[in-house]
Amino acid sequence: MAKALIVCATRTGETQRIGELIAEGLRFSGIDATVKNVKDISKETDLQGYDAVILGSATYHGEMMPGMKTLLFLAEKANLEAKVGGAFGAFGWSGEAPDRIFDTMKNIFKMAMTSDPLRLKSTSLGGGLEMAQDYGREIAKKLKP
Repeated sequence: MAKALIVCATRTGETQRIGELIAEGLRFSGIDATVKNVKDISKETDLQGYDAVILGSATYHGEMMPGMKTLLFLAEKANLEAKVGGAFGAFGWSGEAPDRIFDTMKNIFKMAMTSDPLRLKSTSLGGGLEMAQDYGREIAKKLKP
């Protein structure tokens, strides 16, 4: 069974909720999904052993959370090349964090990324729940031959 790791940097818990829903979409598709807080990842080996790595951060003042910035530097040493990847995040006004994470994963880590990052204001607004679960399903399709 394929395994996916979802790592979230959150302040209010909304990005964590999105991560949990992405995990549901993966599990609906038969993928073993683990969700962790960015604070629980301390070394590059914490990112290894997974077929997919999905990173999420809320956007504050046009930036991703500091913990996610630190994680991206750590992840550069984790040899994630060709692994399936995705990026997501909650935002209030701008929402740049998922795009910056996505671009780093695609261009620096050379991961096999989803079509786009997922940006949601809330899981409870405008079909957010379904959009997050569908993002998990999209990632699962990339994992299955």
